[in-house]
Amino acid sequence: MNALWNSLPVPALLLNRDDTIAQSNPAAEAFLNLSTKALVGSSVWDKVMIDSPLEAAYARASENRSSLFVNDVDVSSGERMPMQCNIQFAPLNEPDEKSGEQMLMIFEPREMAMRMNTSAKSVRAARSAIGMAEMLAHEIKNPLAGITGAAQLLSMTLSNEDRELTDLIVEESRRVVKLLEQVEQFGNLQPPNRQPVNLHDVLDRARQSASVGFGAHMMFLEDYDPSLPPTYADPDQLLQVLLNLLKNASQAGSAGGTITLHTFYEPSLRMQRKDGSAARLPLQIEIIDDGPGLPPDIAADVFEPFISGRENGTGLGLALVSKLIADVGGWISVDSVPGRTVFRVSLPVVPKENSGDA
Repeated sequence: MNALWNSLPVPALLLNRDDTIAQSNPAAEAFLNLSTKALVGSSVWDKVMIDSPLEAAYARASENRSSLFVNDVDVSSGERMPMQCNIQFAPLNEPDEKSGEQMLMIFEPREMAMRMNTSAKSVRAARSAIGMAEMLAHEIKNPLAGITGAAQLLSMTLSNEDRELTDLIVEESRRVVKLLEQVEQFGNLQPPNRQPVNLHDVLDRARQSASVGFGAHMMFLEDYDPSLPPTYADPDQLLQVLLNLLKNASQAGSAGGTITLHTFYEPSLRMQRKDGSAARLPLQIEIIDDGPGLPPDIAADVFEPFISGRENGTGLGLALVSKLIADVGGWISVDSVPGRTVFRVSLPVVPKENSGDA
């Protein structure tokens, strides 16, 4: 029985009649970020914070020995950020000899499925929205190159005052070319070169690049779990994802602000594939900044193309990030309030059949 309890893939707590926690399985420890020692013997309502008044409904279910289902509530423990879940309470058929009648509390994190659906929609929307732009990109870039070259030639014979205008032409032409190159990346249908990747190696490369470039004004903190196994991804694309996220965090922060790179293992996170099977995404990367937070009017749509909270922003950076993460079977989400914005990337571990790849 203990083996079955410990192998449950969903977070579960066993509750005594007085609402104290009798047992917690490993998935619940990871989900709540609390050890069994910290949970057992405590009131469930002291350890599990739920944004809905459930005590009375649960008391009735416990008294009547009936099941209770609660959908779409935010759950936290004080040690982790809230996650939207479904919760199920069910009575055990056989009372415990010492504790009497008990109830089983099962958490079903819903953020994963919701975010994956959103991510998939974002990718489809991105490809649809830029379909025509991708077809025209090469045709537009060619005349832009001619315009840039002509402006540079003209500048050689102009006065300093007039040269400011040709410099503006060159600068704006290059900006448009850069935008077109971002657009073209969405049309790259080449599958990612997936291989075993050490997350911390890629994070260190991204941090070093950011700290001497666009993030030189920020302070970087590392909070790593050194025991994380490799993920299965394209290392170059993953580096691009992290650089994009670090650049966003750096642009949001002011001089002396802090960006925290946090990694941890969370076995309870799963994603439903198109074939109905479940994929585990236990490897977590969080990029946390202490900036002002995302504008509320775009917070829910930041992974959609052409949505940007910055003046003159293209709105393609995070849409590209979402596409690249989805391409390797991962998941990305964001939680933002003033003073704390967290972009979280969830990735799979290396499949056993690929664990020996170089």
